[in-house]
Amino acid sequence: MKRQIAVYPGSFDPITYGHLDIITRGLEVFEQLIIAVARNSEKNALFSVDERIDILKTLLGDNPRVRVDTFKGLLVDYAVQQNAKVILRGLRAVSDFEYEFQLAQMNHTVKPAVETLFMMTSVPYGYLSSSIVKEVASHNGPIDEFVPNVVKEALTRKFRENRENGV
Repeated sequence: MKRQIAVYPGSFDPITYGHLDIITRGLEVFEQLIIAVARNSEKNALFSVDERIDILKTLLGDNPRVRVDTFKGLLVDYAVQQNAKVILRGLRAVSDFEYEFQLAQMNHTVKPAVETLFMMTSVPYGYLSSSIVKEVASHNGPIDEFVPNVVKEALTRKFRENRENGV
């Protein structure tokens, strides 16, 4: 297989062990992985884009094969700008597939040179989502199995700040 650049997009609000699983396994397939934090105005994000980027950079360290970035606009346009031929997407369940399939088909129609590769999340993370983690964390529930400590600390801090500010 020709090794190349792939873009792994997401909101990463927050990043979970499921995301990290896809990143680790993606690096087994691609020479470089760009973690592209989406600026999605339709989602009510807990963390700002800059906070998410900082958390990602803390977790991923100085790996020269990984770059954390953000983008606006069409993902396929961003992929082309980054010389990426592949968009890497994680799938947890069949319920993810229909939506992801539609996006992949639209992206391929817009930019036929960009392929989408679906990678199944490893079994321990098949149920895990950022939304579930945020819900559990908002009620001071245990999240150690779902996120690294740096994410747990950021969630604890963010929910404490929100409570103090009446949010």
